[in-house]
Amino acid sequence: MEIVPVVLSGGSGTRLWPLSRNTYPKQFINLVGDLSLFQETAQRARKVCSGRFITVCNENHRFLVAEQLRQVGEEHARILLEPKGRNTAPAVALAAIQALRDSDGEAPMILVMPSDHLIRDTSAFASAVEAGIDAAREGKLVTFGIVPDKAETGYGYIRALAETGYVVNQVFPVDEFVEKPDAETAQRYVDSQEYLWNSGMFLFRADVYLEALGKYQPQMRDCCEKAMAACVGDNDFLRPERAVFEECPADSIDYAVMEPTDDAVVIPMDAGWNDVGAWSSLWEVQQQDEDGNAVRGDVLTHDSRNCLIHAEHRLVATLGLDGVVVVETPDAVLVADKNQVQDVKKLVESLNGRARNEAIEHRKVYRPWGHYDSIDMGERFQVKRITVNPGEGLSLQKHFHRAEHWVVVSGTAEITRDDEVFILTENQSAYIPLGAVHRLVNPGSIPLELIEVQSGSYLGEDDIVRLSDNYGREGET
Repeated sequence: MEIVPVVLSGGSGTRLWPLSRNTYPKQFINLVGDLSLFQETAQRARKVCSGRFITVCNENHRFLVAEQLRQVGEEHARILLEPKGRNTAPAVALAAIQALRDSDGEAPMILVMPSDHLIRDTSAFASAVEAGIDAAREGKLVTFGIVPDKAETGYGYIRALAETGYVVNQVFPVDEFVEKPDAETAQRYVDSQEYLWNSGMFLFRADVYLEALGKYQPQMRDCCEKAMAACVGDNDFLRPERAVFEECPADSIDYAVMEPTDDAVVIPMDAGWNDVGAWSSLWEVQQQDEDGNAVRGDVLTHDSRNCLIHAEHRLVATLGLDGVVVVETPDAVLVADKNQVQDVKKLVESLNGRARNEAIEHRKVYRPWGHYDSIDMGERFQVKRITVNPGEGLSLQKHFHRAEHWVVVSGTAEITRDDEVFILTENQSAYIPLGAVHRLVNPGSIPLELIEVQSGSYLGEDDIVRLSDNYGREGET
């Protein structure tokens, strides 16, 4: 019986702002190494899984997911686009239905993993998963509890029915799931050696999960099955039917299935797990200097201790700090007490309430064809540095409120401007008048770099009418 890896990638990671943004959340960022947390999750899954990779994400992240999977050799993954966020229980149901469709007759097991967690010891992770295979094959709903190394108030807990205390990589019935406790209760949980952190990872047969969902949440299962019955393919993506799925109840897998079932079991895992849920968590897992500082980028410290300092765009220097987080990005800087970083999400809420773009996206914005960086902006003008990957191209489009001037810095550009099609090379330029139908394509084998100067009465990204697009975005802004 094969195991299908299922990665859930719907989070926004607001507690890691300003590095994590709505359009580029923490799971896609290289926080602790050369790969993103999402990519590390995909590679870790291959230690124990042989089935076709399935991931569930939202519409806005689809091209990020596809590209990051391509970079780690998962070009043929199933990418399910959740029409609307409905929490983890429906997301897992969509994946379970797809896994059954892809199977050769025997119902596969699915290994469900969040995309934004860090696991240092992949061998210990694999051992824990292998310890749960027999139970999952026999119809148990297996979850993995993390052996706690401290009293943590930021996690939910699982109580294992273990008379003499739990043992790593052994299977125990679940007694109860409990919400995030206060500090005193958390310490009591840890001291008892009966409670484990809730990791949000699961292993079970796809048919067993759907059967349990139908028993405890029949409307949810019905909506998911109908949405998948009308699912359509779109390039690399699978789109469940939107109208049906939007009627689906929203609930977590814990509440919907794991708490009411009598078939839940837990396996204690000790694998260097961390949910990287706040800047303090990132400080814990990063390498620290002799003063306890975790630094990344161009950083100079003096008389500073126990700080996390992250510089992306310029030199960051600190003097006389203790237990402070400093995160610098091209368009925002965060300075916070390390003991209060759980409240960073309140800053994001405030930014959203003020319609500030810094909560949504970075100055550098990724697109399926490459990326652009808004390097300057003023009244009636904006300057962008645009990079188009080899063989890729922007949509055939027009604007109602702006004109554009393109100057090629390096590479070769094929320009469509109304009825003209022509080539530009280094140091050549073209003017795109307001209202002109145009397209930019890189026909070469190296990245195309150019400077775009926009001018007009309105310069928002929603002033784009896509007439034709290689990535299925016609009409989308």
